[in-house]
Amino acid sequence: MTLDANEFLARMTKRTGFSEADKSLLKNNADWGLTIAPDMADAFYAYLGRDEEMDAILNATEGRVHRLRETFVQWFYEMFTGMDEWGTDYADRRWRIGLIHVKVGIGPQHVVPAMATVMAEVGKRLKADGKADNLRDALSRSCMVDLAFIEQAYIEVTATAVLKETGWTEGLFRRLIATGAATMA
Repeated sequence: MTLDANEFLARMTKRTGFSEADKSLLKNNADWGLTIAPDMADAFYAYLGRDEEMDAILNATEGRVHRLRETFVQWFYEMFTGMDEWGTDYADRRWRIGLIHVKVGIGPQHVVPAMATVMAEVGKRLKADGKADNLRDALSRSCMVDLAFIEQAYIEVTATAVLKETGWTEGLFRRLIATGAATMA
């Protein structure tokens, strides 16, 4: 199971309704996005720091929070710029971000509420700065694409590990998952 980041980006863009109009609106507000990015990072890491598990991950190595904060500011700004018009570089970077979340042990139960925190803080700033709701909607769709990359990384890493360790086929693995899900419902 190997993810094609470009194909996944195209599928998620379509699925979320992330449009050319959204991209244009975000690009036109990129300076504003860069201006508020440090404040969004502060709110994001304050939120994560209140969770015992996340605080342990964030502080597992010296200087990690500082590095992550800088990465967050860049990530946030990239949602406004699309890096390369939301192309190959953007897709590859989003995929790597997802893999890093898995590698350091940040579970999906942390990612979804954290993304909701980002959007709640953005909403406050949009209102305070007199920005239109359509900018919030465009950024929300962009965030959902990014969230899909992170969530998919968990699936891909898990499936790849199981297939490698067991020698199972992908078809068998999918049948076992479907069977297991049916017994839990």
